[in-house]
Amino acid sequence: MLRGIDLEVAAGEVVCLIGPSGSGKSTLLRCVNHLEKVEAGTVRVGGDLIGYRRHGDALHELRPGHVARQRAGIGMVFQNFNLFPHFTVLQNIVEAPVAVRRLSRADAAERARRLVARVGLAGREDAYPRQLSGGQQQRIAIARALAMEPAVMLFDEPTSALDPELVGEVLGVMRDLAESGMTMVVVTHEMGFAREAADRVVFLDEGRVVESGPPAEVLTAPRHERTRAFLDRVL
Repeated sequence: MLRGIDLEVAAGEVVCLIGPSGSGKSTLLRCVNHLEKVEAGTVRVGGDLIGYRRHGDALHELRPGHVARQRAGIGMVFQNFNLFPHFTVLQNIVEAPVAVRRLSRADAAERARRLVARVGLAGREDAYPRQLSGGQQQRIAIARALAMEPAVMLFDEPTSALDPELVGEVLGVMRDLAESGMTMVVVTHEMGFAREAADRVVFLDEGRVVESGPPAEVLTAPRHERTRAFLDRVL
């Protein structure tokens, strides 16, 4: 449960959310794209109210189709890859831009091939998920999210389901995205990634933002005892 989160992420900023299990990190991400409904307050992406429309002082929840169109501009990568097992790599990436963005299949396929190359898997377009390692599947999941040309990318512990030797290849893709100027909110336990790639680290505990600041400050010289206790356990 979140308890009065007040957080603003600038365009092009990379924010890493850290904190113990159950602190509200994943719930916060799910609120951003309305997978979780907020009981108070609002969520905006690019100035647009997510999940609701305002009528006077009242908020009215949008219809599912409208919410789905809003989610198209909010890329999300989960812990598990959620690729369609009966689709090839190319098909996994192409379907959403065709169905939601109304791209032609040829244009969507061209975009998909560029993205497959961008995540380092050129030549694997005709492979099925079962033929890929976990790290490769997660990279394709990132490419699938990017195919919708989102305004922001949300990552919910994207390396937690991977064997340790595969973590680096996924983090490498995420570093490249960060360097390209993509707006990113990342729930992670990878403190090295947070230190290197984040513009800001936000520590959550018990549904609240306890501390927020540049990685060098939060990870090296945290101000709050709860932050220090957490980092003592994970670093």
